[in-house]
Amino acid sequence: MNFLKKNIFTFEDAYFGIDLGDLFVKVLQLEKRGSDDFVRSFSIAPIPGGCIEDGRIIDKKKVSQVIKTAIATARPKKINSKKVICSLPESKVFLRVLSIPKMDKSEIGEAIKWEIEASIPLSVDQVYYDWQLISEIADKQSILTVAVSREIVDDILEVLEGADLEVYGLEAESMATARSLINDSGEDKGVSLVVDLGSKRTNFVIAEGNLPFFTSSIPFSSNGVTDAIAKTLGVNSEEAEKIKISQGVGCCHDDDSVFNSIRSYLEGLSVEIEKTIDFYQNISNESGKVDKIIICGGANLKGLVPYLAKRLKNKIFIGDPWVNLDFGGSLPVISKEKSIQFTNAIGLAMKNKIV
Repeated sequence: MNFLKKNIFTFEDAYFGIDLGDLFVKVLQLEKRGSDDFVRSFSIAPIPGGCIEDGRIIDKKKVSQVIKTAIATARPKKINSKKVICSLPESKVFLRVLSIPKMDKSEIGEAIKWEIEASIPLSVDQVYYDWQLISEIADKQSILTVAVSREIVDDILEVLEGADLEVYGLEAESMATARSLINDSGEDKGVSLVVDLGSKRTNFVIAEGNLPFFTSSIPFSSNGVTDAIAKTLGVNSEEAEKIKISQGVGCCHDDDSVFNSIRSYLEGLSVEIEKTIDFYQNISNESGKVDKIIICGGANLKGLVPYLAKRLKNKIFIGDPWVNLDFGGSLPVISKEKSIQFTNAIGLAMKNKIV
């Protein structure tokens, strides 16, 4: 199962990206007009509760139908291809950079097989896996590896085929995220921590340049923030959601009721970010310094960036998923504010730009 090879597509291929989450399907197709990039089509459709749980597809027929609906309602133009590259749920992906002794490429596959089996909780015959050579230094080689449960992959393939689509590729969310958010012009050659805030969980991606080095997930979520506000302020979930949208994390003052209701939850996120950075520093062969933290995801909260910047004493940025696209003199049809929730779909849709 090929996840990493970059020559799957030719520039003549028309295809689009599908970000398949627990709660939403997001589709997006890019196209070229001369030298300029354009968003040909995009849409988002909700997935009924219980259809997907923590990346596992429970009701394949319903999910296939939601995908069909998302494609049918995509605008401003219709999606003009059946060919798709779809995300793999990050919580079910084992992605690591391994260091192995230098050897011929013909021997790497067998060496990687045993390295993967030793580092994941599944046997190698229970996963699809792929690898990509990153660098060679002295007598060592750095290899980017990805392994995913066969059950997860086979379920996604069945759902996509049930939506009458031709599966062109599958890719870990972290790879699409890095491709979309991290400038590939040479300006971002340092180390970035991407914090992808979701409705049910938050994913961390440590990237060296624009290649993921390792990933992890924590239970911090937008839904968790809503629950904390509701419980502490004594309001129902609907009212708590309105408060969250309008006030975000509050004013970060001791006398702010919204901030106090989620203070411990925010502290938990901050501690997990610190642990992730410390872990990278301990395993990295480089200096171990994380140069910046990038926030993305559909669950971004008002006031979160200044809170984290003050708490972590680090550079915090809202991600720009258009950073590697050139729209010429035009503006994309999705605003910058809304585009952040399409980060993964954009990264999937622009896979053939990275050669």
